[in-house]
Amino acid sequence: MTPPPSAPSAAPVPATPPLAPPVHDEHDHELSAADLLELETARRLREEHIGQRPGTLSIRPDALPPRLLLTSYGEDFFHEQEYAGYDELLAFFRQHPEQKHWIDVRGYNDLDLMERLQQDFNIHPLQMEDVLSDYQRAKVEETDDGLFLVSRMTEFTGLLTVEDDQLSIFTGPNYVLTFQDDYDDCLEPVRVRLRSGRSSLRRRPSLYLAYSITDVVLDHYYPTMAAIGDYLETLEERIFQGRADRRVLSRILHVKKDIVRFRRLVYPEREKIAELLRMPDDEVPEEIKVFFKDCYDHAIQALDLAESYRETVSSLIDLYMSDQSNRANEVMKVLTIISSIFIPLSFIVGLYGMNFQRESPDGHINPLNMPELYSPWGYPVLLLLLLLIVIGQLTYFYRKGWLTNR
Repeated sequence: MTPPPSAPSAAPVPATPPLAPPVHDEHDHELSAADLLELETARRLREEHIGQRPGTLSIRPDALPPRLLLTSYGEDFFHEQEYAGYDELLAFFRQHPEQKHWIDVRGYNDLDLMERLQQDFNIHPLQMEDVLSDYQRAKVEETDDGLFLVSRMTEFTGLLTVEDDQLSIFTGPNYVLTFQDDYDDCLEPVRVRLRSGRSSLRRRPSLYLAYSITDVVLDHYYPTMAAIGDYLETLEERIFQGRADRRVLSRILHVKKDIVRFRRLVYPEREKIAELLRMPDDEVPEEIKVFFKDCYDHAIQALDLAESYRETVSSLIDLYMSDQSNRANEVMKVLTIISSIFIPLSFIVGLYGMNFQRESPDGHINPLNMPELYSPWGYPVLLLLLLLIVIGQLTYFYRKGWLTNR
């Protein structure tokens, strides 16, 4: 387990993915034997869960060891620490009931710890099962102590794919409990605001912290979409510059799949926030609903971007097909011109290749049979005639604009 840092970093860690995508990707290769084995293993794990009793907790084999981070705060109080054991964290939490607390659990690979958290924070077994599941769409549910929210954190990775991680949030009277299956997240701006002491986060109720976390997750959708937009522009430039090959089409189709997946992530997020706004004021106070309305606007804007990029991808596919058709037409034009040049040449050469002799073997003269066969200048004159025909054809084609892009 990673030891706690000696002092929290004062500078925010940017969670923005790179806007300039790399020039290579992994999509040009077929699935390896290891990839097929991983897919088969995932399929078997999913089948093992079929028929289990509702609320049964199970840990994925690839789950990370848990890290426990506690951030306690008030108007004049702040404490941030990573704990090596759950008992120490719980003791500090219970010793300061007057403060607000953010308990951040990163990694699920400890079933006993998950069961203790479920018991100590009064989490329903079905909700804890959702926390530990492979995938759960964004949603909100009421609990005995507050709310249970699920969000999807996204990132456009260096392999040119959209990665998403589940973020589960439980709210209580004086705490926010978050679960995530990875050590890295996009929530550093919230931590920086808490450390600064100048943010209204310290003065507002704990539900406002849940809003702030949700807002940062939604704000992080925009850098993801911006990176996708930059990559689409790169692909479009390749097509316009005539450097489009089959790999470009493969990348376009992969980006299209990522955009559809991104839209599938954002749409439930919008519905989740809409359901939050419909909750009674005793569950979500009106002063907090005002901020969630801003989140709702962000979700709609992210959906609009996803729809716009989906149309852009469709246009890129049409543009690629049109470019390939134009290139094929150019090739056919060149081949047609070459064929047109050789048609009269082949006719003349074939005509003289018939070898009708002017003089028969018995010495009789055939006046209608090819007198040029015995002309001393016949061969040079024929070559000159063929050359003049080629020059004449090329001149005609040029004046018609068939040899240029006019």
